[in-house]
Amino acid sequence: MRSGVLLSGATTIALVAIGAANAADLVPVVKLPAPVWNWSGGYIGGHVGGGYGRTSFRNPYGPSIYGGVVDTPVFLAGGQLGFNWQNNGWLFGVELDASGAVSEGTNTCLAASGLIVSANCKTGPNVFATGTGRVGYAFGALGHTLAYLKGGVAWQNIRGDIVNNFEGLGPQQKTHFDYGRLGGTIGLGVEQALTPAWSVKVEYNYLHFGGPSVATPPTVQNPPFAILPVNTTGLSSNYHIGKIGLNYHFGADPWTQWSDAPLYAKAPAGAPPMAYAAGWSFEGGSRLWLSRGRFQWNLGAVPVEIATAHLQTRSNAARAEVAPQRVHQGARAAAHQVAPDPGQNRRIIGDDSTARASRFRYSRSTTPHGRTCCPT
Repeated sequence: MRSGVLLSGATTIALVAIGAANAADLVPVVKLPAPVWNWSGGYIGGHVGGGYGRTSFRNPYGPSIYGGVVDTPVFLAGGQLGFNWQNNGWLFGVELDASGAVSEGTNTCLAASGLIVSANCKTGPNVFATGTGRVGYAFGALGHTLAYLKGGVAWQNIRGDIVNNFEGLGPQQKTHFDYGRLGGTIGLGVEQALTPAWSVKVEYNYLHFGGPSVATPPTVQNPPFAILPVNTTGLSSNYHIGKIGLNYHFGADPWTQWSDAPLYAKAPAGAPPMAYAAGWSFEGGSRLWLSRGRFQWNLGAVPVEIATAHLQTRSNAARAEVAPQRVHQGARAAAHQVAPDPGQNRRIIGDDSTARASRFRYSRSTTPHGRTCCPT
């Protein structure tokens, strides 16, 4: 007896322990959602690009009859460093970038007339640097696409030579310049986040620079023959530059991929419901419905002649159906006529059998589904 009680107690304890373990297994594991990614934070990256520029030379001897503008194709590569602040969809940021450039062009300059020996001007920038502010908006279902405008200050280092054309037997005179100049820039671009750590951008920049006075070499005038002494010219430069760049965003694992599910992804069978993602959506569809109803003839809306002919036809059919009954039940005089009322409506005047036959004939016609189409 005691052993049986002990065995029962041990079994009960084991069952309680198993039940507690199963209850612990049923406790759901709460997994916190990943924080929503945005553009806020610092970044660093590199870029390559190209474009073209124009440098104009002012002629100290008078308006140039031709030349005076040097076109310079530009190829560049460099890096950028910046920081963004995002508030809802709007982004505000600052960015510094610097680029080394390969650019050179040449053209005739200082050609005031055919009596003065002109020169060849060769020039091109070799360094660009900008400091800009950015204003943009992140759009798309998850805000991974950024469109922005930028503007700020720019700096270039430009160098070149002014070389006189053939002057006779003597050596050609020339001057060299190499200087840095502050200017301005505006631009726009689109940046796409590839992963939480990496983004790629495409950008356009316009840069403008004024220039200091640059010395020109002495030249010859003939006729009358004269040596024109050293003078000065002013330069101004404009550039249109396109860039493509890659940025790394600080604080993100460079190997991490997106954890956000696509907005319209189809969840596998048995998967929990997908969390709602803010954004725009469009839903379309179609609707099909069936209906059944009842209607009733309104003799007031039918001309008297048509109603009379219709009821006469129904009355004849009714007489044919009730003829055997009239033999056994006796002859009943059926009188049927349509008489106008003083008002707009018309009413049926006749005996009960005729009126009933004419009314029930409507209910005898059936629809293709076997239902009567009309009320009695």
